[in-house]
Amino acid sequence: MSNLVVPRRSLLVGTAALAVAPATAFATNSPDLGKPAPGFTVVDSNGKSWSLTDLKGKVVVLETTNHDCPYVRKHYNARNMQTQQREAAAKGVVWLTLASSATGEQGYVTAQQANDLTRSRDAQPAAVLLDPKSQVARAYGATVTPHMYIIDANGMLVYKGGIDSIPSADVADIPKAKQYVRIGLDEVLTGKPVTDASTRPYGCTLKYPRTST
Repeated sequence: MSNLVVPRRSLLVGTAALAVAPATAFATNSPDLGKPAPGFTVVDSNGKSWSLTDLKGKVVVLETTNHDCPYVRKHYNARNMQTQQREAAAKGVVWLTLASSATGEQGYVTAQQANDLTRSRDAQPAAVLLDPKSQVARAYGATVTPHMYIIDANGMLVYKGGIDSIPSADVADIPKAKQYVRIGLDEVLTGKPVTDASTRPYGCTLKYPRTST
């Protein structure tokens, strides 16, 4: 499968209105589990290029994000996302945060804004990938933020869905929820199939470009 090449964008723009909803259908294709994950080559917030091909041999997590989304804030304010990022890194997993809000839409960030957010939230992804044309998000069929994916060391997509089992923006629900990504990573790293390989993603509607580019 040919790789997507996503250019770096640095235009500072205004913020669009917030749309909050559970996962809904989008005109995007969702890749099949157990098949090769869609390839990509993307520049991160520090100007480094990341290619999925170069990460073969590593387990990879993709996390779509929108810093103004209440569902995203839930997991960052409670430090759930940061804790899982650190846990993953300690196990040799490459955790990539994907900023896919379109230029001019709510949740869009410049490289500097992405770095400022990472510092202020004490987040620990391996990188924040800039995807303002939403090319990677479309390839993965992402519908919301956060929408989570796990890719195994052979480059196969083995998980897609929500970070956990309770679709709410309430921090108090985190300890009560089944942590799909944490459990799925542990299963992948111990050579087991992911028990809940496809779950319901929930969050804010991902802000795709208004017109095709």
